[in-house]
Amino acid sequence: MRSFFLDLKLVFRQLSKSPGFTATAVLMLAFGIGATTAIFSIVEGVLLRPLPFPDSDRLIVVADRIQEADVGGNGEAGVTVPDIRAYTRETKSFTALGGYRFNAYELSTTGEPAYVNASRLTAGVFTALGVQPLLGRVFTTEEDEHSQQVAVLSYATWQNRFHGDPQILGTKVSLDRKPYLVIGVMPRNFEFPLVPGQLNRAELWVPMSFTPQELSTPAASNWSYQMVGRLKPGVSPVQAQGDAERVAQEIMRNYPANMASLHISAVVRPLQEETVEQARPLLRTLFMAVAVVLLIACVNLAGLMLVRAIRRQREFAVRLALGARATALLRQAILESLVLSAAGGMLGLALAGVVLRVGRTLLPESLPRISEIALNWNVVGFALLLGIITGLLCGSAPAFAALRTNVNGTLKEGGRSGTAGGGHARLRSALVVAEIAIALVLLTASGLLLRSFDKMRAVDLGFRPEHVTTASYSLPQEQYPTQPAVNAFNNELVRRLRQLPGVESVGLTSFLPASGNNNNQAILAEGHVPQKGENLNLATSSQVIGDYFGALGIPLLRGRSFTDADRAGTQLVVMVNRKLAEHFWPNQSPIGKRMRIGTLEMQTPWMTIVGEVADVKLSSPDDPTKEQFYFPVGQVEEAIGSLAQPGDLNGNGGYIALRSALPPEQMKNALRATVRSIDPQLPLSQVQTMEQAVSETEAPRRFNTVLITSFAFAAVLLAVLGIYSIIAFSVASRVQEVAIRMALGSQRAGIVRLILESGAKLALIGCVVGLVGAVAASGLLRSLLFGVSPFDPLVLALAAIGVLLLAVAASALPAFNAASIDPVQALRGE
Repeated sequence: MRSFFLDLKLVFRQLSKSPGFTATAVLMLAFGIGATTAIFSIVEGVLLRPLPFPDSDRLIVVADRIQEADVGGNGEAGVTVPDIRAYTRETKSFTALGGYRFNAYELSTTGEPAYVNASRLTAGVFTALGVQPLLGRVFTTEEDEHSQQVAVLSYATWQNRFHGDPQILGTKVSLDRKPYLVIGVMPRNFEFPLVPGQLNRAELWVPMSFTPQELSTPAASNWSYQMVGRLKPGVSPVQAQGDAERVAQEIMRNYPANMASLHISAVVRPLQEETVEQARPLLRTLFMAVAVVLLIACVNLAGLMLVRAIRRQREFAVRLALGARATALLRQAILESLVLSAAGGMLGLALAGVVLRVGRTLLPESLPRISEIALNWNVVGFALLLGIITGLLCGSAPAFAALRTNVNGTLKEGGRSGTAGGGHARLRSALVVAEIAIALVLLTASGLLLRSFDKMRAVDLGFRPEHVTTASYSLPQEQYPTQPAVNAFNNELVRRLRQLPGVESVGLTSFLPASGNNNNQAILAEGHVPQKGENLNLATSSQVIGDYFGALGIPLLRGRSFTDADRAGTQLVVMVNRKLAEHFWPNQSPIGKRMRIGTLEMQTPWMTIVGEVADVKLSSPDDPTKEQFYFPVGQVEEAIGSLAQPGDLNGNGGYIALRSALPPEQMKNALRATVRSIDPQLPLSQVQTMEQAVSETEAPRRFNTVLITSFAFAAVLLAVLGIYSIIAFSVASRVQEVAIRMALGSQRAGIVRLILESGAKLALIGCVVGLVGAVAASGLLRSLLFGVSPFDPLVLALAAIGVLLLAVAASALPAFNAASIDPVQALRGE
């Protein structure tokens, strides 16, 4: 132990004598370890950390897969109300199982009314999750089945909207203008459903309490619910899958006649997998990218350590001649590297903490569990382990190389700066090649993502987002219980908005592009004969009021738009997009053709197509275009035929789209004031410009591109600095050779060319290795690219040329320095 402290004291003394080297090494490692630790904390918080529920590995989701329908994504369609009741009652594999559905409510407290995200749950959900409330209790099965109006608040809602009132239990709050009794508050870290992002978290939970409409036969085809459950001890997911599949077969046998052609299979899988599924490819790529940056930092440190060790060869030779053990020198060299990496690790950990605190709000909304991302002991342990591994890797090879010292030869050399040994030169060259190759891999990834982002920005959205203001609204049924009341509000809203100065067009819709919503509606086209085994034809439907197409700037390709004459009691009309028209009537005009909603067994009337519009991107511009159709709100009830239910309300919520000649930011207050002039209590949500809405859909790809590009430029910068330092040392060690060449008649231009050629050869080898690595790593990027091949020759060529030029530029300064030496002074100095 005493020798260890003596070695440590010696290391600190040696490092204090070289403050420039020490600072450079520590800062370089701090950057690499800090960036890696910050990304690892995201990976750990989102992917690796167990869900914040007791025994979370036993939590599963249950869903249906409809064999005749391609719903996209992972193929899961959710569950229906009959599914929830059947799975809950008939399965034997779960200690608790419950259904839930996202919802939004108008929350009225003592302050301004506001829309809040909420979830309707059956009582089994809280039982399955196993989390006890911080205050009060959760609702019971009896309260759920008897439609008791009770609510459980999230911790954030209790603190922010009710100021942490300790007497909150027993208080009544107004949800959609109905009184609900607050019976509980959940703990600070409780979050469910575990949806991506920070903006969609549930602020409160209420009993599911299925309505008569949800329990009716027509609603049996509504797969917009989800289920979560807890496995019994000893039951595996595979066994639960078989149990649920048995119940799914029973559910199908009880389908009504209009669903007889549908076949479902049950899906049972871990909640953890469901939660992180979409985020996994992105985080894997980010972690690989930051690991590349750390690797370059390590190579740089190894190069600096090698240079430092070679400069100390005479010192090592003297100590070996005086009887020092080679193992002692090796131990001190590795200890020096460990000290540097430990200092870099601690500074990097502090840097990671700052980055996470500042950058958490910049994370894309596609990431789940953002609130759980933080520095914890797992992350701290990772950073410390990373520092130790870095120190060992960076210190070992240079230490062994430097200790391969010929004591007699080195002492005979005196202080002369002849060329270093061939082994050292080869190791330095290998480090340069490695840095160039690694930087090229990351620069290629950055180029591919930048090209993908550019391709996405060039996509035709199918509408013109500029000068459009949008907002979301929902009419509470307590205040608007009938269709005439809903119609009166909508008509008056459109009329008043049209009268605002600068307004050009106003429309209302149930489905706004870039809103993040989704729906799939089965349709039938007259004359279309389904092929054997063909899936259901699914399309996205939108109900519209007013001049919706003019407000969004959606081009009319054929026919006409809706008019005020398209109302209840008149011919049922519909408008379709180009993709739907080309699917059913290729190379024909769809005008005058007919289609209807539902499956063959469903009794729904035919609608006549009166207009064809351009394809509209419904979510991100890089998502596939979907088949779409539009119909006027006034005809919805007739158009759905046998699917209609008593008490249906159409147009009682959706989106407002307003196009004006004025800047859309100026229209936001006017829009709010107009709504308040009709209903002073009605709040609006998502009040924004359409350009902001589109920008939000681009945020995940923008985040990927910016972050990986930042890492790429950092990697290239580190590589250039590393190349410069190694080439500069190599040139310095060849001063005598350069002086002799110049004394024998070599021109300064020849000296510059000699060193530049040396650097260019290494750069060329590094580029070849890097291109091979970029091709090998293409599989990681494939899922993140859009409209670009991972083998795009333009990107590969530009990245290689860029790195090659930068490497040659890094060699230029040492080359010019070498050419400027005075051969007489250099040889006299030797």
